[in-house]
Amino acid sequence: MRLLIVSSVIHYRHGSGLYAYGPYAREVDIWADLFPEVIIAAPCRNEAPPDDCSGFSRPNISLRPQEEAGGETFKAKAGQILKLPTLVWGMSGAMREADAIHVRCPGNLGLLAIVLAPLFSKYLIAKYAGQWCGYPREPWSVRLQRSLLRSSWWRGPVTVYGRWPNQPSNVVPFFTSILTAEQIVLARSAATRGKPGDVLQVLYVGRLSSDKNVDVLLAAVANLRTQAIRLRCTIVGEGEHRSTLEAQAKEMGVDDCAEFVGGVSFEQVLGFYEQADVLVLASESEGWPKAITEGMAFGLICIGSNRGLVPEMLGEGRGLVVPPGDVDALAEALREIAMVPGDYQFMRARAAAWSQQYSLEGLREALRELLSTRWGISLYHDRQVTDAPASGVRS
Repeated sequence: MRLLIVSSVIHYRHGSGLYAYGPYAREVDIWADLFPEVIIAAPCRNEAPPDDCSGFSRPNISLRPQEEAGGETFKAKAGQILKLPTLVWGMSGAMREADAIHVRCPGNLGLLAIVLAPLFSKYLIAKYAGQWCGYPREPWSVRLQRSLLRSSWWRGPVTVYGRWPNQPSNVVPFFTSILTAEQIVLARSAATRGKPGDVLQVLYVGRLSSDKNVDVLLAAVANLRTQAIRLRCTIVGEGEHRSTLEAQAKEMGVDDCAEFVGGVSFEQVLGFYEQADVLVLASESEGWPKAITEGMAFGLICIGSNRGLVPEMLGEGRGLVVPPGDVDALAEALREIAMVPGDYQFMRARAAAWSQQYSLEGLREALRELLSTRWGISLYHDRQVTDAPASGVRS
């Protein structure tokens, strides 16, 4: 069975390899373990990938490039409307080649694929990676995607993060992970280390975009500096707001203790987890934040926002939540950890035990079981990991 994956993630063709944002690429590799052939319908740029990208490792993955469209400005929205016939033509061509279709939402191409996919295949599955319960100032297009996926138009399962009341039977609570079983062994060892030292090591991992509230973290660090709290903040990731955030750190006088390391490989990210004491990811909205799950696995004290699934993930004494955008609440949480770090040992242990049950291998088997049950077919393909590059890009 040939699987088509529709995604709005930007892909990169460079040399003989195909690349995309690291966590996404690792998850697509898992899908390629279940199908003899995987075709990705997504935007593609012919240039070197950013540092936070990874190459697809399965040779049975190829790309059917789609028109790149999107943006928040009026000009960008108008351009997207003008491109609609081209987008429909390109997406329809990709779907005609597929036996089964996996749509990743929310996203511009995801919305188009939700409308088109039921016309081309009876084997459908969607992943909604955002916050399923909605959030303030949510774009109308995102609400529309959820409505369509809940409706009778979409005839396949929809995997979402968390359990939400009054959902149709096709909406399936699910999880995600990009830690292998071997990496979880590494995390388990790191989680047994002692309490934080004299300087609290605070970590952020993710995209540097406005909704991630990294500016709030910097303001909280500046607040704590006035209270003589000793801490160091490491910010891992790339994004359009990096230069603005670096300027903010300098203006606030925390550029000596707030380090921007940029986008790095996943192996390097694991090294930062090993060195950190606290992970902060207090975004405006989150689906299943991988950084929090990974930080928990490594025994970090995790601080997230009181939105979406995060309170459930960090509930029962596994972490702390604060209102997104609340500098004082975040600063107070960090101050308490710095003052009495030994009081959080039990929290670290509970977080690690909960998170370490999720692995890439477990995700693959859960997907196999879900698809076999919902589609009524046997997915027997199981390609082993190789070092070979992806098979390339289709015209």
